[in-house]
Amino acid sequence: MTDKYNFLELATKRYSVRSFLDKPVEKEVLDVILQAGHVAPTGCNMQPQRILVINTPASVEKLRKCTKCHFNAPTALLVCYEKDGCWTRKYDGQTSGVIDASIVTDHMMLQAASLGVGTTWVMHFNPQLMREEFNIPQNIEPVALLVMGYPSPEAAPYPQHSTFKPAESLVLYDTF
Repeated sequence: MTDKYNFLELATKRYSVRSFLDKPVEKEVLDVILQAGHVAPTGCNMQPQRILVINTPASVEKLRKCTKCHFNAPTALLVCYEKDGCWTRKYDGQTSGVIDASIVTDHMMLQAASLGVGTTWVMHFNPQLMREEFNIPQNIEPVALLVMGYPSPEAAPYPQHSTFKPAESLVLYDTF
């Protein structure tokens, strides 16, 4: 049971960082974060995720054109999925792409937190401008932007970070 509680502690303490040091995330650290995304589960393990690493001054400047929610982070990961590479549910044609990309993002976000790297999951970006700035092909769909870096001393959780609805109002057994 110890591992379970360590994970819950990490998941509880992790928060969206919106103030970063002007220090790049080292390649060795970034590689571990990316490995967490690589091993994340996807529909039928088809692994449609495509991750764009944004960590040069030129690419960070391009990113700033695409979102106001960059928080001056020195690094970001744009998590996308390949449209033709997803599992498809036969009943209604729904693909796993958005879910797969979200699971990958979550794995990387939590791995980053375990390494002392702060992140904020951003969905507020202009996907068309992102396509133009980074030459993203039409068969690749941007889903999530994970801005990251080392938290500045001023970084703090959002005031409502530790406010939760009662679990019994969110979890139902057998019926709605």
